[in-house]
Amino acid sequence: MSVIAVIGASNNRRKFGNKAVRAFRAQGHIVVPINPREHVVEGERAYPTVLDYPGEIDEATVYVPPEIGVLVVESIARKRIPVVWLNPGADGVAVVERARQLGLTTRVACSMLAVGESPEDY
Repeated sequence: MSVIAVIGASNNRRKFGNKAVRAFRAQGHIVVPINPREHVVEGERAYPTVLDYPGEIDEATVYVPPEIGVLVVESIARKRIPVVWLNPGADGVAVVERARQLGLTTRVACSMLAVGESPEDY
C-alpha cells in the first residue's frame, strides 16, 4: 500500500488529523503522522516535518490552517511527494496556488471521503 503523510496529525480523536490517521491505516496504508509537537500519534511515530521522515512518501494529506499550509507545501515539494490533498479548512487559495506552482498533483477535497471512509465513522 501507499505511504501517506498526515500533516497535522493529532492525539485528539475529535480532530480530523487524528481521524485521517485511523482511516488511512484502516485502508491498509502506511501512515506517517506529521506534527512538531507530538512524538507518537495513535501508536505511530510522529515526525516534526515530512523532511524528517527517512523514507519515501507517496501522498500527503494536509490538516493545518492555510497560513501553515503555505509553508508545508514547500516541504512536500522538497521531499518530492507527488500528490497533496488539501482538505477543507486547509485549502486556502494561496496554498492551492503554491502547491500547483511547485508542480504537485493537488487534490482539493476530503482525502478520507476519497478513499471511501467517512470522518463520522472515526
